[in-house]
Amino acid sequence: MLSANREDYIKKVFQMNEIKVKLTNKELALSLSVSPASSSEMVKKLIQSEHLVKDKDYGFKLTEKGRDEASKLIRNHRLWEVFLVEKLGFSWSEVHEEAELLEHVTSSVLGDRLNEFLSYPKYCPHGSVIYGNKGDGENLMLLSDLKINESGVIRRIEDNPDLLRYLEERGVRLNQSFVVSKIEPFEGPFQLKFNNEEILLSYKALSQIWIGKD
Repeated sequence: MLSANREDYIKKVFQMNEIKVKLTNKELALSLSVSPASSSEMVKKLIQSEHLVKDKDYGFKLTEKGRDEASKLIRNHRLWEVFLVEKLGFSWSEVHEEAELLEHVTSSVLGDRLNEFLSYPKYCPHGSVIYGNKGDGENLMLLSDLKINESGVIRRIEDNPDLLRYLEERGVRLNQSFVVSKIEPFEGPFQLKFNNEEILLSYKALSQIWIGKD
């Protein structure tokens, strides 16, 4: 079993590989709040353990062994988020840090039992797919890419507590339909119409929200 520290590395590489973003050692260190020297040393260890390889297009890329470890870790994280929201009454902005702790101490047996207990949920509270539970993998686009009068349905939101609190305060939730009614220039805020309510959201927030078309 990998240490929690190593698991954080493979999870971050997995997430960058999923969106096909090239990852440098400097960016990896910055995202994990460690020094470049520490990141470089851990990368060497993960290459030696055959979890990771250097790649021309990705910078660092997980092997099949690494992807398997990372997908299980992320699945457990998202299952705990579902549990905390549905069974313990946490809000969607409160669960990330708790799930971060729990994912590292969840065995395969416990993860499977938790999945069964929750009736095999397809998505976490933020709309991300829970691997192995047959989420539909719908083609999504960023809300920030829409133009005036285009519409959509909010399907997934970046698992960022500050962002989630920001949206929570404005009454924005998953699976809401909306129309873009106004866009301020130079990456200014968007005005979205939800039923009869108009909500102003920053461009930075919109660039972390994925939507499906009606």
